[in-house]
Amino acid sequence: MRGRETWRDEAGWRELLLQLPHDAGPAGLAARTVLVALLALWTLGFLRHGMEARHLMDSFMHLVNLPFHEAGHVLLSPFGRFLSVLGGSLFQLAIPLLCGGVFLLKNRDPFAASITLWWAGQSLLDLAPYIADARALQLPLLGGHTGAEVEGHDWEYLLGALGLLNQDVTLGRLSFAVGALAMLAALGWGGAVLWKARRS
Repeated sequence: MRGRETWRDEAGWRELLLQLPHDAGPAGLAARTVLVALLALWTLGFLRHGMEARHLMDSFMHLVNLPFHEAGHVLLSPFGRFLSVLGGSLFQLAIPLLCGGVFLLKNRDPFAASITLWWAGQSLLDLAPYIADARALQLPLLGGHTGAEVEGHDWEYLLGALGLLNQDVTLGRLSFAVGALAMLAALGWGGAVLWKARRS
């Protein structure tokens, strides 16, 4: 009996993670397939350039992430300096993950959730050179000045407060690696959803 309940739970999770909420039709499946293919090409471009700050900061996705980053600073400012500074990077990651949770749990749309996972992974890539710059302070900040010229480098403060400033490059590389894995996993997830829909 227990095994049967476990199987039903697994089937429910499989349906939640792989079943489109409605019949997308041939045109809908084709459009989603093109989107996954374009994101795969974009992902390869990001991975090919690695942590090259200029490529990441000149990307369209940097402009998408930036407003959420700045909003995080403002929204968490009542909770002290540490949380206010952390809020930028935190919100930059939390917003796509929150959107993904809504798509998956409320809308029951795993394909849309996979796209937001890709966005969250790209956001980690976007943060990677910023984290790695905590000691060098060479990246241009929002006002156009570098962290060496003005005070306000988030990760110099955060890693300094945590006693991890000498780990900045390692943590930046970790952010990049986790982000890359999330992007690749998202593409695989989205592809699996489409494959299942096509077979159905």
